[in-house]
Amino acid sequence: MSNKEIKMAICYDFDGTLSPGYMHEYGFFDMIKANSADFWKRADEMSKQQCSDSIIACMKLMLDEAKKYNLSFHRQDFQKLGANVELYPGVIEWFDRITNYAKSKNIILKHYIISSGVKEIIEGTPIANKFDKIFASSFMYDGNGIADWPAVAINYTTKTQFLYRINKGTLDETDNLSINKYISEEERDIPLTNVIYIGDGETDIPCMKMIKKEGGHSIGVYPPNNPDCPNKTKQLFTEKRVNFIAPADYSADKIIDVYVKNLIDKIAADHAIAEMERKTTEIF
Repeated sequence: MSNKEIKMAICYDFDGTLSPGYMHEYGFFDMIKANSADFWKRADEMSKQQCSDSIIACMKLMLDEAKKYNLSFHRQDFQKLGANVELYPGVIEWFDRITNYAKSKNIILKHYIISSGVKEIIEGTPIANKFDKIFASSFMYDGNGIADWPAVAINYTTKTQFLYRINKGTLDETDNLSINKYISEEERDIPLTNVIYIGDGETDIPCMKMIKKEGGHSIGVYPPNNPDCPNKTKQLFTEKRVNFIAPADYSADKIIDVYVKNLIDKIAADHAIAEMERKTTEIF
């Protein structure tokens, strides 16, 4: 194997992928005295009435409902909610374990969140420091540091732009020049063939399909306490949106742990083979 280090990335959705349910359910809904079903119904109605993006409608409704109860949210208030977010089994230990495994194969592994959820809440979770970058919806703040409007709204189609940012190494969301600049495949930071995307549902489909098409690998996950794989997850596989489906249990030696380690082995082997072929070509 070549001594040259190989770069790869794992990109994750958040709600339903690393955590069961929606992050709003771990404190925010209690603060505005709302239940999950009612909130999402009203957010959907607002989206349709205003012809708005559904994520923007959700974020505006969060602020509107907070005002009804004289609640003001600073960035740190959202982050405090993140501390209460439940995570799937094995998630806490997953990142160091899988990163160290990749390192043993001479691979630099980076982790990224690409989520429609609230960035500030994710920043408050105990795994926030495990990510090289968190791409998620976020708020603008007024002069007093109080959230007053959506700043970034990431929906199912806009998620794909962040895969290209990771691919090119252009991680600054405000940089619209570098992301559109031509960079040859050989010069890109992380080849899409070396990207794994892990998600659970419809908002992940464009990313799943894109990564699979580009030679990377997409994984559909579902709640590990389900005795049977849900139909929506089976459909991701039968419709060839993903390469693999597995319970969202990230513990050592569970299905997803073994599969991802095998993918790391494959990336290392593919790189070694490519290097051998390149050296053979140079001889002639």
